[in-house]
Amino acid sequence: MLYRLLADAVVLVHGLFILFVIAGGLLALRWPRLAWLHLPAAAWGALVELRHWICPLTPLENHLRRAAGEAGYAGGFVEQYLIPLIYPAGLTPQVQVWLGIAVLLINALVYLAVLLRWRRR
Repeated sequence: MLYRLLADAVVLVHGLFILFVIAGGLLALRWPRLAWLHLPAAAWGALVELRHWICPLTPLENHLRRAAGEAGYAGGFVEQYLIPLIYPAGLTPQVQVWLGIAVLLINALVYLAVLLRWRRR
């Protein structure tokens, strides 16, 4: 039971990290110092997608699931709602490249707004 809860927690953290990578720059509009955390996270997220790397959270989750005696993602809120968001069907290397490019473009636009706001002050 503990390993399953830990695996679910890893998926939750993974999902939150992905949200932070995608939209964390928007938080930097409000709290500019957050950019020091977000920029490395966004760079990592883009690299993982563009280079087709496996995020270290994925093997950790799989290890915890195996330790819990699970073989897959059957049942539960986390598996039902978060897993399909993190690992969507049809995720190909080409789609991953486009996702990485989208992360870079979204964040470039947000940080352009951050810089323009900073210069006005």
